[in-house]
Amino acid sequence: MRIISGFLKRKEIKGYNIDGTRPTMDRVKESMFAIIQNDIKDRICLDLFSGSGNLGIEAISNGAKKCYFVDNNKIAIKTINENINNLKINDKCEVIYKDYMDALKYFKENRIKFHIVFLDPPYDNLVINEILDFLYKNKLLKRNAIVICEYQKGEIESEYFEVEREKKFGYRKIGIYTKKE
Repeated sequence: MRIISGFLKRKEIKGYNIDGTRPTMDRVKESMFAIIQNDIKDRICLDLFSGSGNLGIEAISNGAKKCYFVDNNKIAIKTINENINNLKINDKCEVIYKDYMDALKYFKENRIKFHIVFLDPPYDNLVINEILDFLYKNKLLKRNAIVICEYQKGEIESEYFEVEREKKFGYRKIGIYTKKE
């Protein structure tokens, strides 16, 4: 896998074969970042269900101020740390080894808020609606925040968010959501 844009463009990252994960395909990632490129600079991001850290590292490469990487897979956490160290972006990253809900509660307790959230849970794990509700109800999003979801099954239905854009890539869907005001 490679970083597709920004100051780390063409740098390789590890993690394609982490058990229980599936990396975002390059063409999906390229499309996603083309849509949000003007929203990344100096932003605080959350890469929930990080896997290799692919999406959060891409955000850092495109000017994000900081990214929190969350995963509950030890191999994924080791891989994320290796990628961050190899790319020398440690000062912009915080890696958290927790279950997604424990991590969200941690952010709530520590009053950490985000401009951009990447939600790419395992496709069998239909938790996006639950996470959107938690983010909204617990005020974990900054003003004008966006949430980017990659999913396969089900529909995203939240009374607190509206879809800005949706795109299909075969069986995968990408949705970009903003808070209803």
